[in-house]
Amino acid sequence: MAMATEEGDPERGDINGGHSMESTESRWVFQGDEEDNSDIEEFNADLRHHHTRRYASVLDSDDEDIGEQRLIRTGPRIDSFDVEALDVPGAHRTDYEDISMGKKIVLAFQTLGVVFGDVGTSPLYTFSVMFRKAPINGDEDILGALSLVLYTLILIPLLKYVLVVLWANDDGEGGTFALYSLICRHAKVSLLPNQLPSDARISSFRLKVPSAELERSLKIKERLESSLTLKKILLILVLAGTSMVIANGVVTPAMSVLSSVGGLKVGVDAIEQDEVVMISVASLIILFSVQKYGTSKVGLLVGPALFIWFCSLAGIGIYNLLKYDTGVLKAFNPIHIYYFFKRNSTKAWYSLGGCLLCATGSEAMFADLCYFSVQSVQLSFVFLVLPCLVLGYLGQAAYLMENHADAGRAFFSSVPSGAFWPTFLIANVAALIASRTMTTATFSCIKQSTALGCFPRLKIVHTSRKFMGQIYIPVLNWFLLAVSLVLVCTISSIDEIGNAYGIAELGVMMMTTILVTLVMLLIWQIHIIIVLTFVVFFLGLELIFFSSVLGSVADGSWIILVLAVIMFFIMYVWNYGSKLKYETEVKQKLSMDLMRELGSNLGTIRAPGIGLLYNELVKGIPGVFGHFLTTLPAIHSMIIFVSIKYVPVSVVPQSERFLFRRVCPKSYHIFRCIARYGYKDVRKENHQTFEQLLIESLEKFIRREAQERSLESDGDEDSDSEEGHYDSRVLVAPNGSVYSLGVPLLAGHKDTKKLTLEASTSEEVTPALDAEQSLEWELSFIHKAKESGVVYLLGHGDIRARKDSWFIKKLVINYFYAFLRRNSRRGITTLTVPHSNLMQVGMTYMV
Repeated sequence: MAMATEEGDPERGDINGGHSMESTESRWVFQGDEEDNSDIEEFNADLRHHHTRRYASVLDSDDEDIGEQRLIRTGPRIDSFDVEALDVPGAHRTDYEDISMGKKIVLAFQTLGVVFGDVGTSPLYTFSVMFRKAPINGDEDILGALSLVLYTLILIPLLKYVLVVLWANDDGEGGTFALYSLICRHAKVSLLPNQLPSDARISSFRLKVPSAELERSLKIKERLESSLTLKKILLILVLAGTSMVIANGVVTPAMSVLSSVGGLKVGVDAIEQDEVVMISVASLIILFSVQKYGTSKVGLLVGPALFIWFCSLAGIGIYNLLKYDTGVLKAFNPIHIYYFFKRNSTKAWYSLGGCLLCATGSEAMFADLCYFSVQSVQLSFVFLVLPCLVLGYLGQAAYLMENHADAGRAFFSSVPSGAFWPTFLIANVAALIASRTMTTATFSCIKQSTALGCFPRLKIVHTSRKFMGQIYIPVLNWFLLAVSLVLVCTISSIDEIGNAYGIAELGVMMMTTILVTLVMLLIWQIHIIIVLTFVVFFLGLELIFFSSVLGSVADGSWIILVLAVIMFFIMYVWNYGSKLKYETEVKQKLSMDLMRELGSNLGTIRAPGIGLLYNELVKGIPGVFGHFLTTLPAIHSMIIFVSIKYVPVSVVPQSERFLFRRVCPKSYHIFRCIARYGYKDVRKENHQTFEQLLIESLEKFIRREAQERSLESDGDEDSDSEEGHYDSRVLVAPNGSVYSLGVPLLAGHKDTKKLTLEASTSEEVTPALDAEQSLEWELSFIHKAKESGVVYLLGHGDIRARKDSWFIKKLVINYFYAFLRRNSRRGITTLTVPHSNLMQVGMTYMV
């Protein structure tokens, strides 16, 4: 939803480029058309590029007059939202299509520390957890376990993620919410009714494959858009996946640090498990304490450190293979998996939870995709990460063939004595890197969910000026630390923490599989046999693994499930309450009839200055504006309704940030501004800079509007004066009523219908002022208003359940949602507005 988090515009909303062909077309309009306004919007969007006379209507009308069924010819369609949205100098891309192979190799090297830290540390604990659940009874058990690990690595990280899922990125962004955003762009599945046709014309919003080409894709799209149940199910899947990502941010540091520090028990015989736990606790506290400094401060060390780690894995693996037993290469034959289950049955099934740990971090490859191309991640994994991991597991298996007793600490026991301490050091560095990366990915996921209206607003600190994705959320950081410490202190066993790790990882994997399947059907439109093969095979495989980890959930890993359920509940309640609040504000918006009766002075005194009224509506006049009119003795000479809206793209290009529209005639001096953001966008400026950017964009809009109107022909020019504002457009209200802005809205209400008909049929309107004089006068008015000062008008809307509501609804709205709202971050906080420039009015809606 359009939340007030990170308000304003981080970049300049400059407008460049030429005009679209559509801006100079004439069109035919039925007066009194009974179609619903939203249907007409879709109609216009579908016929956007057809240069012909067509049936259409202009958007965003609250008028309610009586219209007649007449076919009239109007002037060119000038939708100010559309003009700016279509005026795009170039497509904004985040992929890497034109870089050389050399640069791709450099990028591939850089991905090591950011993308592969989690999966790279899995050899520390995979075999240890597996063989604690299924003890070694012979060499065949080692071959079977190794074969399971090898084919898990091939099937999940390689086939599923590297070769399929990475291509389902949202213009370079990965993760659960990126998939949801991608689906929302192709089908109106968002529960919040604030979509605009102009959103689909953001350059980074573009639909790469026309969904109208395949009947199946259209049917799926129509079914999703028409079914509220399917929309809710899709949202529940996304929230469930996100809650598992947060759980992953808790368990990854605990597992990585505890397993790497556990190597001390191999190097120092006197070390006990309690001492390992204490050292792990200290390491975790240090890790989360330095999280606020960001990864850019140590970025030069991360890549080389992980490169040394992977080379160490490969080197130790080759050494053990040559020294102990090269016969473990037979594990590439999958028949050994069958023998493993035949010999161990139930124990082998339990060991699947440990086997899955070799693939932990697969989701991180997708979630951390944002600053690297798909090709660079694929190159890194196929040519470096996967071979090093395979060699590492082969070496451990070769060592265990002669040392069955060391299965509980397989990695550090297999390290040659002369290389133990350097390996121990680099293993701990790799574990800390993996933990830090996963925590940062969790922060990014929370920011995305906040932007899309699924998480309460929290304080977000950007730790890097170069990389906007490197963020730090203090409250969440200390929350993750607290839960990680509880996990380490209460469940010190690697087996139980590994089981919790598997639950969190599998939860995300299954949600990703379902969402990618929907992307295949809706967007990629590939053959149904391929889609069914993908979903049946991988979802079935993940369900088998999930059944294994759930079988051991009573050991203590249930803590992760409880955490995931709590986070899911928080997100769902916030989304539900926000949706109710928005729908109520839509119902209580002011009608244009009221504005017409008030006149250009709005029934009060217009004092010099600009009032920025923040609201979440993208259409209509917010009801809170009526409270300002009734409670204040004067209102500012210029009013701008500012709506902060997050659209389902990762980044909105600078030139497409602000969209403006006149809400009333020129004499009213009222505008609507929609500041559009992607879920990765950040804002950096203070309120003075924001005001300057807003005013500059408004001036560009007014100039562009005048330029567009100067292109009109056939006597359809506007008449703009201080007494009224003539506009050749026809507005169609939701009830089918039609208005022409050629009628001065200051005219008496009784003569409106007559004036509408006259204006719509007139061939020639004599302008009261020359167009150039009118433009200069309005720009001068804006400058004088800006010099008089800018005041932020905030309406704090709250919701309460009606007395006749169900008990559950009262509990959720009046207590849970109210608690979250009271403790979430105020939207205006990020603007650093001084109290002298702030005016607030509170409203309570009964829902």
